[in-house]
Amino acid sequence: MTTADSARLRAQLDTLTTEAFRPELAEIDRLETLEIAQIMNAEDAAVPTAVAGQLPRIAAAIDAIAARMSRGGRLLYTGAGTAGRLGVLDASECPPTFNTRPEQVVGVIAGGPDAMVTSVEGAEDNAELAARDLDRLGIGPDDTVVGVSASGRTPYAVGAVEHARRRGALTVGLSCNAGSALAAAADHGIEIIVGPELLTGSTRLKAGTAQKLVLNMISTITMIRLGKTFGNLMVDVRASNDKLRARSRRIVFLATGASDERIESALAATDGEVKNAILTILGEVDAPTAEKLLAEAHGHLRAALEAAEAATG
Repeated sequence: MTTADSARLRAQLDTLTTEAFRPELAEIDRLETLEIAQIMNAEDAAVPTAVAGQLPRIAAAIDAIAARMSRGGRLLYTGAGTAGRLGVLDASECPPTFNTRPEQVVGVIAGGPDAMVTSVEGAEDNAELAARDLDRLGIGPDDTVVGVSASGRTPYAVGAVEHARRRGALTVGLSCNAGSALAAAADHGIEIIVGPELLTGSTRLKAGTAQKLVLNMISTITMIRLGKTFGNLMVDVRASNDKLRARSRRIVFLATGASDERIESALAATDGEVKNAILTILGEVDAPTAEKLLAEAHGHLRAALEAAEAATG
């Protein structure tokens, strides 16, 4: 980077709220540990309010994402550093929670998997790298790309959104600065203004918390819209360990109130599929019929249950 480039970047960072210096905290290192913890806690308490101001934009983005995913599209998070790691984290939680295929929700981080634990020099500054990463995944019109960047200027995130939009994909830009290039580049711009950080420029703090809250909403509510839940029960949970197997049985009980024997029988008949087991009990149908009704309802248990009740009533 030339001296001129460095000066331009510094001038740009000086305009960002997330990079602002707070003179009132200049001697925070002199405070007692409890005092610092109290300050941090008060700072974090303001984040949900900042998110609340963007809920209409978040909801509109989620509805658009769900519409594309219902046609078989994928949800891809792209970002660098902390933002990229948060995207990978949210994506990795979807298969065990909602029984999604690994390729349905994907976290793409600048620099690849190694960047999850170590800094990959220059990766976040490379918009062309973002385009190549998305092209390797064959991004298309049914897909959604969510660019995540606290500053809203990270070339990798902005480049990913711009490239995805050229490929016809739906795009969302999530940042923590007003008037960001990322929000401007996206179909749906979401800007959560949390203010300057406790440690100047450390956007893993309030900005990271805000991004995590929004990503939680995007994945969770999208999956609700796609029929991955029944009420507030995770009926598409994948029982891949003892804890999740126990949770599966508990979910069937909470949904049906059936006896342990009936639950075990239903899960055995449906190869452990929670959604199917609930339908066999509440809809009073056999396992093959439950599978057929769910397929016709595109996986929505409530709609399949209504169809079963209509057929038997």
